Amino acid sequence: MTPTIVCWSEIPVSNLEKAVDFYGTVFKWTMKIDTTGPIPMADFGGTDAPGGGHLYVGKPSIEGSGPTVHMVVPDALEDAIARCEGAGGKVTSDPIPLPMGRFVYASDPDGNAIGMFEPKA
Repeated sequence: MTPTIVCWSEIPVSNLEKAVDFYGTVFKWTMKIDTTGPIPMADFGGTDAPGGGHLYVGKPSIEGSGPTVHMVVPDALEDAIARCEGAGGKVTSDPIPLPMGRFVYASDPDGNAIGMFEPKA
């Protein structure tokens, strides 16, 4: 069995509460802020599963720079696009088709690059 190549990701945000609202809205996650560790954080999707990640208070990337974290949307890509824009994010590409689905590039309210991926049914 091939191990997961990327085992964890972290997205720095300027305001953790607002970021939890944004990501929870866009991806329909139930996120909680965890203050039991050395820094407050909120796990993607409310889980600590391998391949996941979290938000933490830090210095967001300058818009258009830094890595892009791609996350699976829970429904149609167009629905996630509407939620993203309604929650203060910005979609920066048209849908891009791939053999395994399609995605768009976007940015969160802090300017962090994200990808929103809809797997092929």
